[in-house]
Amino acid sequence: METSGIHCIAELYECPSELLNDEAHVKQSLRNAVDQGMATLLQEVSHQFHPQGVTALGLIAESHVAIHTWPEYGYAAVDVFTCGDRASAVKACEHLVTALKAQRHELKQLARGMAINGPAEKAVAGRPVSR
Repeated sequence: METSGIHCIAELYECPSELLNDEAHVKQSLRNAVDQGMATLLQEVSHQFHPQGVTALGLIAESHVAIHTWPEYGYAAVDVFTCGDRASAVKACEHLVTALKAQRHELKQLARGMAINGPAEKAVAGRPVSR
């Protein structure tokens, strides 16, 4: 095993505020993202904030999906972690970019568990060094 999984962080900007404040839409988008990422949804929970904003969390067999929205800024923070060979955190994040109609976004990937089979290496000044 080279890694335990992929952690994907997505910053979604310029999303329609009505979508970001619609708890039912955010929850359905989460479910569809789990399907698109070929993961297995075990449980979900969500909360509608007042006066605005939604948080939705999906516990998946492969780890988790989280969506936090700020309708007043047209912004959503997305966090997806999947482990195993089948599920794709990136595909789940890409679906949420579309479902929440982000006009621009940033997507970052982090390999998790790199040191499971030995010491991790860290890049310093462009050169890998062992810790």
